[in-house]
Amino acid sequence: MKIQSWNVNGIRAAQKKGFEKWFSECGADVVCLQETKANPDQLDAFLLKPEGYFSYWHSAEKLGYSGTAIYSREEPLRIVTGMGIPEFDREGRVLIAEYERPGLNLAVICAYFPNSQREHTRLGYKLAFCEAMLALCQKYVAGGKDVVLCGDFNIAHEDIDLKNPKTNRDNAGFLPEERAWMTKFLAAGFVDSFRHFEKGPGHYTWWSYRPGVREKNIGWRLDYHCVNAGLVSRMVSAKIHPAILGSDHCPVELELRGS
Repeated sequence: MKIQSWNVNGIRAAQKKGFEKWFSECGADVVCLQETKANPDQLDAFLLKPEGYFSYWHSAEKLGYSGTAIYSREEPLRIVTGMGIPEFDREGRVLIAEYERPGLNLAVICAYFPNSQREHTRLGYKLAFCEAMLALCQKYVAGGKDVVLCGDFNIAHEDIDLKNPKTNRDNAGFLPEERAWMTKFLAAGFVDSFRHFEKGPGHYTWWSYRPGVREKNIGWRLDYHCVNAGLVSRMVSAKIHPAILGSDHCPVELELRGS
């Protein structure tokens, strides 16, 4: 099973920048999108239901804001919209596809974590979301399901995960509280799939739109596939695709065997 995840920063905008070509060529069994910024009734036939895929959407109540989507070749056993927590669900931040068949008992959680914002005005909201997400992942594992949590975490975990850590220590996405939660999450039995395979620096998934920033690879690694420890042995690869344009983020990929 190949899972692609991408914060598209507006699915309709990304469509104008090559999304359809990428989608048709990426070879994914599951595609998880974040920051779709659209309701289904605003989408054309390709985006609403590409050939060969089922599609599911969780849009924010506020038009043009946030939102998540999942495309899946296999029809999931169940789709869960949100976490059952209104303050998060009204922003369309979580969509879950559950699969269950011989050799596959899996929950793919597509998540768009909140941004703490300048002046850290949403830090409390962000941390509450993070704790709710940890509880959700632990609930699935306790119930016998493997978990893939993918999406834009809006957190660069360690110094290696952004180009300029010293000058960003008080900036949203690299705050001590955010990083501490990520450490707690991984210590609770979950694995950052990309770091499982790649220990080196210079790998990022988000770049500012400021001129020259992406070309110079002055970025942050904010997008992840994290799995429960029991799924680690089935990981084949975890990749970042910085050459794919169309958003200020790039797609990230996880491939699992035996599913």
